[in-house]
Amino acid sequence: MTTEHDALREQLGRIGAWTFAFDAQPADTVRAQVGELETLGYRAIWVPEGSSSRDVFAHLSLLLSATSRMTVASGIANITARQPEVMAQGGRTISDAYPGRAVLGIGVGHEYSTESRGIAWDRPLARMRDYLERMDATPWGWAPGTPVARLLAALGDGMLHLSRERAMGAHSYFVPVEHTNHARAELGPEPVLAVELTAVIEPDPVLAREVARGWAVHYLELPNYAKNLLRHGFDDADVDGRGSDRLIDATIAWGDVDAIAARIREHLDAGADHVCVQFISSKDGDVCLPAYRELAAVMFAG
Repeated sequence: MTTEHDALREQLGRIGAWTFAFDAQPADTVRAQVGELETLGYRAIWVPEGSSSRDVFAHLSLLLSATSRMTVASGIANITARQPEVMAQGGRTISDAYPGRAVLGIGVGHEYSTESRGIAWDRPLARMRDYLERMDATPWGWAPGTPVARLLAALGDGMLHLSRERAMGAHSYFVPVEHTNHARAELGPEPVLAVELTAVIEPDPVLAREVARGWAVHYLELPNYAKNLLRHGFDDADVDGRGSDRLIDATIAWGDVDAIAARIREHLDAGADHVCVQFISSKDGDVCLPAYRELAAVMFAG
């Protein structure tokens, strides 16, 4: 019997794309680029809601209207950006308009973004639990036939457990394979685990690590990412500054396309149901379509 979790796994596929770059592009360019990703065979596209991002529901709607079968997912919709009733009705609206094609990834965000909105950074797990309860208590003005699938941004055990209890599973970000293995053990076999993997198509280790560090340095400044890495075999010297070679190599895949494909398979073997690949380069706003073309030729052949 196919469960709702199995249906979500099928909806996402094994490999998807994840990008910040659409936020730096006009809508017409976004339409063309996401259309090519769909044509290449990517089953899902993930987009963020950072401080300079589009409103995530407007962004998801743009991507849904530009594609015909691709799943669009928020990675993540921030709970401090909108009231739980608004989040609930936003998810219902896109699910009603595009049944079975949206995934609502929800996250508690970070201390700096939370406090910038005038909200105290306190007890994030409890705040998320309360937020989900208020979402689920929101009255329905109509009933879409396909409720929107919900995943929680989760790194630590508490949020992973909440993802198992109150969502369809978890979305992890900037993690080594060891975290994927741990997350699967904490979630158990049924919940969906969607893992973001940042990647650089560059065989030269010096150049590849330079691009990777330029991307990673911001995340290493954020306590939740640094603490998560410390829980999974790294030490203070690894997470300090721009990150050690060991940390960069474990969290960001680099090399030729076969090396990227090998890291994807490692995450899948460790328990990920879906790996969403975020290619990066030294250029701001670069969607890295050539890299996605190379990966598609390897992963979707046949």
